[in-house]
Formats: sequence, structure tokens, C-alpha cells
Amino acid sequence: MANKKGHRRFGSIRKLSSGRYQASYLGTDGQRRTAPETFERKRDAEQWLSVLEADIVRGDWTDPLLGEVTVGEFGRQWLVDHRCSRRTREEYASLWRLHVAPFLAEARIAELSTERVRAWRTDLLASGRSEDRTAKAYRLLHTVMATAVDDGRIKRNPCRIKGAGQYRTPERPFASVAQVFALAGAVPARYRVLVLSAAFTGLRWGELIALRRCDVDLRARIVRVHRSVGQTQAGEMVVGPTKSEAGTRAVAFPAVLSDDLVAHLTSYAESGTTGLLFTGSRGGELRRGNFHRETAWTKTVVRVGLPAGFHFHDLRHTGNQLAAMSGASTRELMRRMGHGSMRAAMIYQHASDERDRAIADRLGQHIEGERTAEADGGDEGQADDEDEGGDGDAVPA
Repeated sequence: MANKKGHRRFGSIRKLSSGRYQASYLGTDGQRRTAPETFERKRDAEQWLSVLEADIVRGDWTDPLLGEVTVGEFGRQWLVDHRCSRRTREEYASLWRLHVAPFLAEARIAELSTERVRAWRTDLLASGRSEDRTAKAYRLLHTVMATAVDDGRIKRNPCRIKGAGQYRTPERPFASVAQVFALAGAVPARYRVLVLSAAFTGLRWGELIALRRCDVDLRARIVRVHRSVGQTQAGEMVVGPTKSEAGTRAVAFPAVLSDDLVAHLTSYAESGTTGLLFTGSRGGELRRGNFHRETAWTKTVVRVGLPAGFHFHDLRHTGNQLAAMSGASTRELMRRMGHGSMRAAMIYQHASDERDRAIADRLGQHIEGERTAEADGGDEGQADDEDEGGDGDAVPA
């Protein structure tokens, strides 16, 4: 029971029978709310209300009732509402079910502190989760909590651990041009252009197998990418948008690929303008498992001199390396790769080291040439001065 009730311009304070003070106030919706804790001194309660009033005036107030929802409830609804491909949704659901929910589902989002997030991440690593999966789980939680901030449920994202969402993957191998052609010649003929296209355009597997005849412009030497195919955990092939808005793009291919593409269109692509460019040996959409089995991929890559762990995706890596070595800028790489941020494109910039050395060599040659020309010019000037001086001495006073 309250023994005393104070009157203020904003909020109310009353003294409880315990001797502590309780603060309450009317929210912007007209509903009365009570401070989450009581105060030992009336002055402390007044200060709390003053800070809260300032937040409301600035528009920074968040309704504490909105923060009562649990991490588990909010995350489940986020997975339903978030716009993404079906395969990505499955990946998010797996990360949430296995790595987030068992540790944080019962916590209220308003009480999810940075300290607790840090402890959760530590527990994941200690329980045997890989650094890669832990980083992905952290990025997912960070994104979910960012939505909670946008919704006005919490003031600040508790996922504020520097570097927690990053994981440096081992550098993937890439093939030389000779190895690309050797690999293309070693797989069944119907997959030759698939290998060459992956290496010389840098398209993803899902983007390549979604290509149709109408997406190929032989005269302009471009392929138009505006869809992707993903395979669900149940094995269903799902056609959807590209990985991001930046993924919708037109990618030019080198002339060396033109003749092979023409032959492929004649022999292996489905008929009709909307026919698939790449199909399985029995027709229809090409599945990754069937491709690996029919090409004996693991043995074939080794046979052409590539490392045993060389993946099909490493052909995309190869294409981006070659583009970087050909002088593509970061922005140009971003566009070619279909990435909306510089982070991925910057990975390939180290491939231009060889080109940079060539530039430095040419720069050195230019500098040496300028210095030689300057030296030669200086000597000639000095000789002219001496001649003029000699002639001067010969002039009678």
C-alpha cells in the first residue's frame, strides 16, 4: 500500500509501505506505466522521471510493454515476415533453431544486454559450434534485433560485439586459364560451357542454371541475370529472384566463349526462347548432385591439376580473380559479381597485385626515361654554354 503520493508536472511518485519510492507516468498513448524498479530515495525517482520526460520530448521514448515479448516469439515472427528466398529462409530457420533459440528464446528482448549476447556467443563456441556458424548466428540475431529497434521495442541493438559477425574463411583456390579449359574439356560435353561460363562470367551456380535462351545476347556478348534457382532441403527446385537487388544485372562475356555458346545452344539448350540454357542429361533443371555425379567432379578436378577440395563455386572465385587481374575496379567487380557492398569485392583486389607490379615496372621505366632525357638535355646545355663562353672570350674588348 502507498503511504504517500507526490504531485509533479510529469509523472507521479509515491512512497510504499516498505519505505521505497515508486515512480509512474503516462505514456504517449495515455496509459500509465510504472518504473521497472523502485528507488531508495525520492530524489532518485525524480531523476529517473526527468530523464524519461526528456526522452519523450526528444521522441526517443520506447514503450516498455513492447519490450516484454521474448526473443523466441519475436524471432519466430521475424522469420515469417522477412523477405528472402525460400532457401535463405530455411538457412535462417536452421540457425535460429539450433544456435539461438536454445540459449536465448525465453529472454525478453528488453533485457537482452550486450553482456548476455557476449556470453551466448562464448557458449556457442565452447559447445563446439564452428566459428563460421557462430558468426552467421550472430549476424542473424543482430539483424533481428535491428528490426526490434526499428519497431520501437528497444532503444539500442544489444549485438554490439566488434568482429563477432566476421569469420575469415580460408582462402579458396582458383584455377589458371589453362586449368579452366582443361576442366571444361574433361567434363561431359553438355557441361563444357557451364564450366567456362562460371569461370569467365563469375555467375553463381543458381544464377547459371536459371539462365534461359532469351537471357543470352550473342551479338552484345552479355547474359542477363534476373533470377536464380535454389534447391530446398526437401530437394525441391525453387525459382526466385537473385540473391540481392544488385544481383539483377547484365554480365559481359569474353569473345573466346562465343563459339562454344553457339555450339551449346544448338546441341544442348532447350528449344524455344524461354528454354533453359543448361539442363541435366535427361532434360529439365540441372541438379547439383546429378552434375557432380555425372562429371565425377572430385576425381576430375584432381586429374586436371586442381586441388582435391576445388568446388564448383571456386570457378566463380576464379572469374572474379581474372576480372581483378584484368584491371576491374572495386565498383566494377561489385557490379559483375552482383554484390551491393564493397566487402566481397575487396577480397579479389589482392588479385591485382601482379598487375600493380606491372604498372610499377612501367612507371619505373618512365621515370628512368625522364631522368635519362633530363641528363642528356643537361649535358647538351652545358656544352652550349661552354661554346658561347669561348666565343665571348674571342671578342676583342
